[in-house]
Amino acid sequence: MARPDPSHTADPSVDWISRFTAHGGPRYLQIVGFLEQAIADERLKPGDRLPPQRMLADRLDVDLTTVTRAYGEARRRQLLEGRGAAGSFVAAPKVDLSQVIDLSMNIPPPPAGIDLDDLLRQGVSQVLMHSDVDLLMTYHLGGGSSADRAAGAMWLQDMLGPVEDDRVLACPGAQSALAALLLSQTRPGETVLAEPLAYPGLLAAAAQLGRRVVAVGVDHEGMRPDLLTTMVRKHGARLVYLNPTLQNPTTRTMPAARRAEIASVATRLDLRIIEDDPYWRFAAHAPRPLAYYAPRHVFYVSTLAKCLLPGLRTAYVLTPEGQAQDEVLAALRSFVLMSTPLTTALSTQWIHDGTAAMLAEGIRQEAWARQALAMRTLGEEGPADSGGIHLWKALPEHWKGQDFVRKAREAGLNVVAQDSFQAGDGEPARSSAPHIRLSLGRSRSRFELVHALRRLMELAHRRSLRETVV
Repeated sequence: MARPDPSHTADPSVDWISRFTAHGGPRYLQIVGFLEQAIADERLKPGDRLPPQRMLADRLDVDLTTVTRAYGEARRRQLLEGRGAAGSFVAAPKVDLSQVIDLSMNIPPPPAGIDLDDLLRQGVSQVLMHSDVDLLMTYHLGGGSSADRAAGAMWLQDMLGPVEDDRVLACPGAQSALAALLLSQTRPGETVLAEPLAYPGLLAAAAQLGRRVVAVGVDHEGMRPDLLTTMVRKHGARLVYLNPTLQNPTTRTMPAARRAEIASVATRLDLRIIEDDPYWRFAAHAPRPLAYYAPRHVFYVSTLAKCLLPGLRTAYVLTPEGQAQDEVLAALRSFVLMSTPLTTALSTQWIHDGTAAMLAEGIRQEAWARQALAMRTLGEEGPADSGGIHLWKALPEHWKGQDFVRKAREAGLNVVAQDSFQAGDGEPARSSAPHIRLSLGRSRSRFELVHALRRLMELAHRRSLRETVV
């Protein structure tokens, strides 16, 4: 006989449990997520007693070890406190609600169940054990050592299959890589084509370098191939920028068929494409990158900052087949001589020994859990693995984006409005309501994230700018 679903029981000791989901991550982390959501919703309050672990395991039809791990993780996050034989109780929240909560910066969330301090100590120790310290502290050639390039090829294999090491450049972050590609592949005053809403870092780099970004129209699948052809001929453009997987900011993923169509246009018109793909690993079923369909026309950029740690300052650029790298490296050296040797060596060590893959999976599971938690809090529908580490949220029509950003900042919340992503010329971004991007990774805990989202919802539904969030 099937056990009762705890979400349909009247037992108050477990009415905070929701349904397990197939893509919600390990069940012990889903239980922690249910707990955080219930605390944020005040269905569980400080001092409430939780059911004994064996009782909860029996009710949920899971192993006792699953509940034990869940309670242990909840204690680590300071959600629970143990009182010996009396059992486990909801702890008072340890969030400083007076501090500004940053929902504006897209960074990966801390991985659940992984001690980053210990991981860093072990990683640096391994690097120092296998490297010459003098070499780590001197100048290096741009593009990375042979070991760095081999690590980059290993990292890109999940996305693209086997690639040649000598096509890979190790760069000090994606922003510097994008700037070097703009500088080497275009001339001052030239047009770069992009979608109407694009990564602000690309827009800023283009403006600083004197390049003009022009928007190409999109539909629900992304950039339209027919309009790309039209805009190339109209503006004489030679370079296209795309972020096709969990696009920043819209979270849209371009399907495989559309990628093949865009690649066909690039091949026919001899275009170069910068494929900025930082979120590929967060998507449950990401299509092959554009570089897979047009390997002679695409510069593929994959940064560790969005799926591992921003402090690693390492991004990999796969250059097109048959493309000389000298001009890209020369452009890179004009403003950043080299990657930081120690952090690049740590990235290389972690990729070679498997730590990077383990860390990436832990971050992905936490990102999916936060995504599901955020969507439940905001009352959104959709799969939990659809949006990576950010959400694209429509505001009520009585708000203007920048007005909302200012009001949110007054309430201690940082968000980014649609205006920040608007490409300067060409096809405008079309939407029925103003939008904001909500980044889910910077919050120190899921409880802090849910609290911030609830405050944003309260603010969004106020109709007067004079009203404040309490």
